[in-house]
Amino acid sequence: MGTMRFGAGVKLALRWASDLLFPLECLSCRSEGRLLCEECIQELPELERPFCPVCAAPGHAMRCDWCRSRQAQIDGIRAPYRMEGVVREAVHRFKYRNLRAAAPEVGGLLAAYLAANPIPGEVLVPVPLHRRRLRSRGYNQAELMVKELGKVRGLPVETGLLARRVDTPPQVGVATREERWDNVGGSFVSRGDAGGMRVILVDDVCTTGSTMSACAAVLKDAGAASVWGLALAREG
Repeated sequence: MGTMRFGAGVKLALRWASDLLFPLECLSCRSEGRLLCEECIQELPELERPFCPVCAAPGHAMRCDWCRSRQAQIDGIRAPYRMEGVVREAVHRFKYRNLRAAAPEVGGLLAAYLAANPIPGEVLVPVPLHRRRLRSRGYNQAELMVKELGKVRGLPVETGLLARRVDTPPQVGVATREERWDNVGGSFVSRGDAGGMRVILVDDVCTTGSTMSACAAVLKDAGAASVWGLALAREG
């Protein structure tokens, strides 16, 4: 047991060292100092209207067929960008390559979007990772993002309100929207009272909205008055 804890500590130390030894550079123009420089941020692929008012699927002026046929618990999902090009690379580096130093920038992008496009909410909640995946990765990218967003917007962050009790396969590996919906059903549980809260649920990517809707159902069962989703990028 002690050996396992020591091994995890070494892995964590190496991850932090990589943040220090390999400084950020712009993914687009390769200038040093930031994951995305100010000039290149202006060129990112924005998620423009029309999109489904519930799940944010691009190309739908009204509710998409899926959201008309299902009783989604999420009140709505919003995202500043489409999941393509440099945005996709930024998300993958932040999520899978230990680029935790990018968290302030990613949180800042969400804060700027939220300032220009307000959605109802007074408390921020990250989509949780299962503890097994958290141990493997060493961090929850959604939690890092939401903490930075909370600092900029002056909103409280509740990291213990929601937990993932089932280690489901990543949604990116699940073929259809129906399978993704079933994949996350029953995966989340509330760890506290959300009575009367207006929640903004935060994640890095929204693929179909199934994960956020599953989280929203649990939060509303715990008493949340409303749950809106906010992601950095939307697939589709």
